[in-house]
Amino acid sequence: MTDFRRAFERYGANYEDTMMRFMDNEDMYLKLMDMFFQDENMKMLGDALDAHDLSAAFDAAHTLKGVVGNMGLKPMYEAVSAIVEPLRIREDRDDYLQLYGAIQEEFQKAELFYQELKGGV
Repeated sequence: MTDFRRAFERYGANYEDTMMRFMDNEDMYLKLMDMFFQDENMKMLGDALDAHDLSAAFDAAHTLKGVVGNMGLKPMYEAVSAIVEPLRIREDRDDYLQLYGAIQEEFQKAELFYQELKGGV
């Protein structure tokens, strides 16, 4: 078993399903992960929530959900999914910042996962 595969398992992602989307190209996956961590949607989501702009928050969260889903970042996908649907219907809630906090925690775990992947290639 490769270190790359082990890192996926430790993180809680499915190596086979994810790598199938990337034609088993681990280098391509790492390049796209690098692009993900340069993306502004996490910041845009936080800024929109701070401004109580549920429409902009939905746009950022929905984009994040798609990206992390395609990247196979299952724990982060689940955290983002928890905020997308209430934002979609512009539900007035008091826990959006808590949900965003959970997303931030998963983002940090995904960063550690990425660092582990880079060390294993």
